Amino acid sequence: MRSRIVRGEGRRWPGVPVSCYKQDAASFCEVNRRTLLGREAGDELAFEVRYFEVLPGGWTTFEHHEHPHAVIVMAGRGEARLGGERHPIAPFDVVYVAPGEAHQFRAADDERLGILCVVDAERDRPVPLDEG
Repeated sequence: MRSRIVRGEGRRWPGVPVSCYKQDAASFCEVNRRTLLGREAGDELAFEVRYFEVLPGGWTTFEHHEHPHAVIVMAGRGEARLGGERHPIAPFDVVYVAPGEAHQFRAADDERLGILCVVDAERDRPVPLDEG
């Protein structure tokens, strides 16, 4: 793979398709995904860089898995649920999700939450958890 630049325009990257966040639509609300670098984008890399946009009032799946990942808040406000604790998040906050840690991201009711996620290309499948 050669070096390159993936040009962005605000929260958009022309030429990078919007993907379905997950197939199980019952476990999340109002989330879309763009793979900026990684296998889905045609790259042979050991990692993936993905941008998730959570629409106002939306949330990602409450889940855990054995791989770590890093999340950088790029836009909007919301909360990160890590285990049993909820933490407010805002632009440029960085969240480390440890292996096995239950986690979820929620957008504030009045703005979109844009998060950049860096994760290993080879990883285990997430296990959805009961919201309670």
